[in-house]
Amino acid sequence: MFAKSISELSPEQVATPLHWTRKMLTLAVFFASFSALALLLHERYGAQWLEAAYAAVESEAKAVSERVLTPPPAPAAHPDAARHKALADFLAKRYQVSPAVTLEFVQIAHAEAGRVNLDPLLIMAVIAVESRYNPIAESGVGAKGLMQIIPKFHADKLAEFGGEKAVFHPESNIRVGTRILREYLSRTGNLGIALQMYAGALSDANDTYTNKVLGEKQRLQRVVATLDEPAASAVRIAHNTHIAREARRINSPLGE
Repeated sequence: MFAKSISELSPEQVATPLHWTRKMLTLAVFFASFSALALLLHERYGAQWLEAAYAAVESEAKAVSERVLTPPPAPAAHPDAARHKALADFLAKRYQVSPAVTLEFVQIAHAEAGRVNLDPLLIMAVIAVESRYNPIAESGVGAKGLMQIIPKFHADKLAEFGGEKAVFHPESNIRVGTRILREYLSRTGNLGIALQMYAGALSDANDTYTNKVLGEKQRLQRVVATLDEPAASAVRIAHNTHIAREARRINSPLGE
């Protein structure tokens, strides 16, 4: 194959026992410092200053405790989380892959397609046809990974991610494969030709590869469409209700 050659999701930080120990030591030092200050004020200015100092310590300690010990809020759900999950579940069942794994691939495909203004469903369809969502797939001609990239043809793109070994890393593979397809589409201005170039099958007059990819994309579009059906039904019901109400008003003897 001649042409074959990542949501940027920030990981959550997990507090370690050492991390929490440092926080508690910080609070202990804080209390000790204020206590020492309070005793000095008591010796010099009497009980009134001591009470004021302890009140200040209590107020500040409460504020510090809230800042240091209160766990961070849970991250907000991704706006397309339902879409990603539906696609991942469909692909996991169709290609016998773990749903957690396919969800990662779906999220990467959306992120990378967004970078280069391509339909993420197209990228997922290419992955399906090329590797059936097997990240370590390898063909007889040396095409590797999810999007079946041939490293010797795209060494410059893979170099950005550490070289040829990156071809089996899902995020790197999808990013490079998406860039390749984007380049072919920009060069030709025709999706069918770009897909045939990607497959190294320009001589195929039947466009077999393109038809496979577009057929897979249609399946994914049907999955996404099911998510929109409840909202679309609600809109239709509201519209029909409005039309019926207007008809009754017009046909009423008083026009009411």
